[in-house]
Amino acid sequence: MADLDSQPIIIVRKNKHHAAHHGGAWKVAYADFVTAMMALFIVLWLLSSSQKVQKAVGGYFTDPSGKGKQVGSTMAGAGEAVSVSEDNMDMLKEMISEALKKAPQLDSIRDQIEMTVTGEGLRIELIETERGMFFESGNAQPSGPGIALLELLARQLGALPNTIVVEGHTDSRPYLGRGNYGNWELSADRANSARRLMQEQGLREDQVRQVRGFADQRLRNEETPEAANNRRVSVIVQYLRQPDTLESQDEPEPSPVQLEVTP
Repeated sequence: MADLDSQPIIIVRKNKHHAAHHGGAWKVAYADFVTAMMALFIVLWLLSSSQKVQKAVGGYFTDPSGKGKQVGSTMAGAGEAVSVSEDNMDMLKEMISEALKKAPQLDSIRDQIEMTVTGEGLRIELIETERGMFFESGNAQPSGPGIALLELLARQLGALPNTIVVEGHTDSRPYLGRGNYGNWELSADRANSARRLMQEQGLREDQVRQVRGFADQRLRNEETPEAANNRRVSVIVQYLRQPDTLESQDEPEPSPVQLEVTP
């Protein structure tokens, strides 16, 4: 028993060898590879997709919130807007009304803007006052408020596929201007000036279908031909027509009270 107690105690310790630590660099490289492959497949899919799908995807990256899909929802315009037909023209009217309310610089002239849905489309009328409102007195130069409103309308309407018509109207007072320049020329020039400004600010070159000058032949207030509210410029958003009907509209029937100005 004593011999056992005198024997030394031997403790054997085994060293555990761990695999070498390689870190996580390979994970980052693998993630980059997978991302690149996914991007490649998306590009290949887009190339084989329809034009409509490509525009929808592109519109998302331009406006991820999707608000650009709402007609007239932002000051920047309607984005990839819907086609405005007879069924949703009232919606466009409401959207433009909301845009006007969000523009404090137009508070003083909001009562002079009238929008009506007609058989031709949405008619937006800029109605003058005795002191003038949207154009300088006696000429075709837009005033400050007129420029602000036309720029807003251009941004709102420029993304629509619908065509636009711009009309100019005067009252029955004789125009005391230069030479042979009269109400016919003034009404046409104001409409053309509005067209030019709107195309600079958002309307497409091929979007304006007609520029019309009516002088005093289509009075708003027939009981008082010389009233200031007969002087106005009208911007008409036409209903979206089918391709087979556009050809018949290219040469409208001549009217004895219509003066068309080539843009």
